[in-house]
Amino acid sequence: STANAAEDDAPNRYSRTERTAYSRYSRDANSSGSSLPSNTLEKRIEELERELAKERQENARLMKMAQDKEELIGKLKEEIDLLNR
Repeated sequence: STANAAEDDAPNRYSRTERTAYSRYSRDANSSGSSLPSNTLEKRIEELERELAKERQENARLMKMAQDKEELIGKLKEEIDLLNR
């Protein structure tokens, strides 16, 4: 009976959100894949790739800013320690 319980849990391995997203993706791919011309999809992909590149660049800029601020905080803490002595 334990083997049957493990098999019954198999569909629950993925969250409801994951299953819903997958089924929505499958449905969208099946329904819209044939209705949209491939050049429209290619343009959309290129647009999304450009947007992704911009977001990655912005993310890198923000990460650098955060790192610079962390370094400044460390230096200021050291300076405070020196002044307190």
